[in-house]
Amino acid sequence: MTFSDWLLVGTLLALGGSWNVIHADGGSERNCSAIPPYLPSTVVNTTLRLQALREDMSSFNVSAYIIPGTDAHLSEYIAPRDARMAFMTGFTGSAGTAVVTLNKAVLWTDSRYWVQAERQMDCNWELERDVNAYSIFCVRDPCRMYYCIMVAFSNPIETYESYSYNLVPAKLMLKSIPDNLVDRVWTDRPLIPPDNLIRLPDRVVGVCVCHFFLSASGLFNLRGNDVPYNPFFYSYTLLTLNEIWLFVHKDRVTEDLKLYLNSTCYLAHCVQLLEYEQVRVMLKNYMTTSGVKVWIGTEYTNYALYELITPEKLLTSAYSPVLTTKAVKDETEQRILRDAHVRDAVAVIQLLMWLEKVVPEGKETEMTAAYYVNDKQKDSRGPSFETISASGPNAALAHYSPSNATSRKLTVDEMYLVDSGGQYLDGTTDITRTVHWGTPTDMQKVQVALWGVNMEMLGRRALWEVGLNYGHGTGHGVGNYFGVHEWPVGFQSNNIPFREGMFTSIEPGYYKENDFGIRIEDVVVIVPAHTKYGHNYLTFETVSLVPYDRKLIDTSLMSTQQLQWLDNYYLTIRELMGAELDRQGLTEEKKWMLKHTVPFQRATDSAAISSLSLTLTALATALLHNLL
Repeated sequence: MTFSDWLLVGTLLALGGSWNVIHADGGSERNCSAIPPYLPSTVVNTTLRLQALREDMSSFNVSAYIIPGTDAHLSEYIAPRDARMAFMTGFTGSAGTAVVTLNKAVLWTDSRYWVQAERQMDCNWELERDVNAYSIFCVRDPCRMYYCIMVAFSNPIETYESYSYNLVPAKLMLKSIPDNLVDRVWTDRPLIPPDNLIRLPDRVVGVCVCHFFLSASGLFNLRGNDVPYNPFFYSYTLLTLNEIWLFVHKDRVTEDLKLYLNSTCYLAHCVQLLEYEQVRVMLKNYMTTSGVKVWIGTEYTNYALYELITPEKLLTSAYSPVLTTKAVKDETEQRILRDAHVRDAVAVIQLLMWLEKVVPEGKETEMTAAYYVNDKQKDSRGPSFETISASGPNAALAHYSPSNATSRKLTVDEMYLVDSGGQYLDGTTDITRTVHWGTPTDMQKVQVALWGVNMEMLGRRALWEVGLNYGHGTGHGVGNYFGVHEWPVGFQSNNIPFREGMFTSIEPGYYKENDFGIRIEDVVVIVPAHTKYGHNYLTFETVSLVPYDRKLIDTSLMSTQQLQWLDNYYLTIRELMGAELDRQGLTEEKKWMLKHTVPFQRATDSAAISSLSLTLTALATALLHNLL
């Protein structure tokens, strides 16, 4: 599964007017230039919401109000109650920022969501497609002093500073406020889930906590369900040399958890429970203490907390010690994360085996396949992201997920790509396989991706050589029953260097518009490379355990070394998955697995590939040499 961030950009101009609109069934996208304007039934009427928001804006003397698409914790996935941009605009895409002035409303989003925005927004809103400028210019009445308002809790430090800087030429000021004006007009805003928090069982994490993390979920081995696909709960933690403060909705902490946290004492190892909404007040009070320094990671700290820390008491790094420590898994975390991938591989093998049987019958769709792969395994807590189940031209959309409106029937004549992941009590998984149930063309055949280098550019080299590329990252970190995209591990320039014990996905791909898509994704763990001369090199060991589609492997393009690696990988699948499938009594699935892991080389030709050679092997030769 792929993940990328983006920044709102563009220019706002004042424009007055009102719209008289109608709903009809004559098309899927709005037409605001028609008289009267045409709106499909999928749009949301935002007139009253905008009116109420503008009334509040006037009381604050502001000319523009900025509504980001994230939450106070800058999360990848947000809870329904934090979807303020969607509430105000009607647009439900995962990336975007809205700006409301006293007489205009504009949404910025990237090209993945332009069509969706035109289908969901009414004519109160304009869609800004220019994502290459780096400023927002708000409109100011020359007779009055106006501010552009940004909610401090919902914006990262860098965004605030960038906006503030770019408003200087317009002689406007950017002002932060802790309260959210959208919440004042969102009368039926969803509530926080009432479910109590849980702690990971001792059989998963052992009897002691080995790491101290500043995120409450990691530090205390607690989990919740406040955010879709991630076991997170609303919280902040302030860890000092003498105290631990956990800001949380206290009514969700059971008596057993209070005992577990030692919340009734005030020693250095005791967790003091404070209400979630008190975090700014308590941090502000703490800053009055003489001689203190507060360390934050600027990448994932919201401006509401950052602005309270005086410069002389501030210590910053791009990433907090929370993230950099959590990125390296200890022995227990490595073991249980490997175990989770074994069980997850059973679910994917069951899916691929089932599809191989039923697709020729012509009854199954992208939607039914997506539902099937979410079947339960031991300790499963649901998917780690919305399953990407895509066939034919839909697979050419890297971030596509099926819906009732877009789901295509699966056939033996098209490529099929499935990118799925699970949340388990002991780990988080993410895997992609591309298959063809008929006879693939030469154009569609690929050489299976082989892992072993730690540079983004090498993952793209095979595509670059024929003038191609893919528009997403090559990989991302993976957590232990945590986020499926665990920053800052990965292959991008702003990721931290690899260290032993880190887990990352590797997922090169190729997408031919309106035709097909190919992606192979595995999760790997960074381990020492045992070299002849004992140098301190690292390499990757694959922990995903599902065979690739043999029909899409052209062995004539592969070196002996690559075939050796592939056969060794298949031997690992046979050993680990064979034992697990036997344990679960899945005889038919085991036969399928053995059929699809038959060695590619004769036994006399097979040899163990050295770790050093594997380290020098390219990440992916993604397409046939005559693809074009």
